[in-house]
Amino acid sequence: MSIFSAMDTAVSGLTAQSVAFSNISNNISNSQTVGYKSTDTSFADYVEASSATAGQSSSVIATTQYANQAQGTITASSANGALAINGSGFFAVNEISGTSTTTAPALSATQYYTRSGDFKTDNNGYLVNSAGEYLDGYAVSSTGGTSTTASTLSPININNITYSPTATANVTVAATLPTASATATLPAAAVTSTITAYDANGIAKPLTMTWQQTGAADSTVTPATGGTYSLSVTGTATTLPTAQIVFNADGTIQSFAPDVTNPGATASPSSYNIGPVGSDTTSISLNLGTLNSGAGTNMATATTTAFNSGAPTQDGTSAGKFSSFSMETDGSVVATFDNGQSQVFAKVPLAMFANADGLKTQDGQAYTATSTSGAANLQLAGQNGAGSFETKSVEASTSSLDTDLTKLIVAQQAYAASAKVVTTANDMLQTALGMKQ
Repeated sequence: MSIFSAMDTAVSGLTAQSVAFSNISNNISNSQTVGYKSTDTSFADYVEASSATAGQSSSVIATTQYANQAQGTITASSANGALAINGSGFFAVNEISGTSTTTAPALSATQYYTRSGDFKTDNNGYLVNSAGEYLDGYAVSSTGGTSTTASTLSPININNITYSPTATANVTVAATLPTASATATLPAAAVTSTITAYDANGIAKPLTMTWQQTGAADSTVTPATGGTYSLSVTGTATTLPTAQIVFNADGTIQSFAPDVTNPGATASPSSYNIGPVGSDTTSISLNLGTLNSGAGTNMATATTTAFNSGAPTQDGTSAGKFSSFSMETDGSVVATFDNGQSQVFAKVPLAMFANADGLKTQDGQAYTATSTSGAANLQLAGQNGAGSFETKSVEASTSSLDTDLTKLIVAQQAYAASAKVVTTANDMLQTALGMKQ
């Protein structure tokens, strides 16, 4: 091994320690960066030529080792859009590629991936992390349908949320109707109750139910009944026939006929179609309970019991304006409206890779897929090996200051030692050159 070869080896040591120093410096600088994954340095001996009795000068090669899937500590955040990944997977994100003249950003055609989940809304309503990356997700329809293909991924924007009201389809009544004594003069005074229903546009439409007692007993129906009532409903878009309800002696419904002209016709269960409340075609089913059962509407057996509407319920919803949003542990992005309703409008998937450490590092804690990493496999949280989400949380950097500072000292000493080899080799050369004098 010559002096020149030894000098070359020392120079390779200086270069290798420079790579280590660069990695350590990057780790220390990003110790507080959300989603950052620290890197390490691997050193390998490179022998140019050797035999059993002689060896040529060798050198050292430094390569960077990535741990892109390493789990960082999950810490709490006050931001509604903050998400931390617990386990495997990456967020699919986009980056700006140019200047846009509209509120929609000009995004790159390249798909990026990150673990940095400190998302907040920008002035255009997009969910953007601190590195300026736009969170992608699947759109969810008002009926809950989700399209889960890579081509349907798009940046999530809360300004595009519109609430889809639900037209009333069912009204449930569990009223208690007064009874009449055997000597009472019929018909007795009518009693009414009102409930608000909604059409397909979420517009409130009052429905009024008028109950009129028609008899303490009805000889046309056997066995002897506790009483009969007629029921008329107003407020729908169609004119409805008056219904007749026949009660047993214990107050339960014996029969229900939607047409008073045919009191013997029994409907089971005791519900009927009262039509829509608006111009739409959603018909409302009025449900009074179960025949011969205490559940639902009944007639009191005591003459002193007053009318009780029973707080009728319906399943429609009114129109509403967007109020706020939140993230769920399954990746759902939920909008809350000023009418008290909430609705899932987007779903955040996780990108899985066969070799996550083979991803190519980009700016802003982002990565792009390579032939080494394999293509992204999009999965919903908790499915097929994908991790889960922690809401209002972020994943901290995996850098360890104490470890990196220790490595820094070692790298510094190794660099100084390699430099000393170079100066020593130079002194030896000077000595050799001085021999001719």
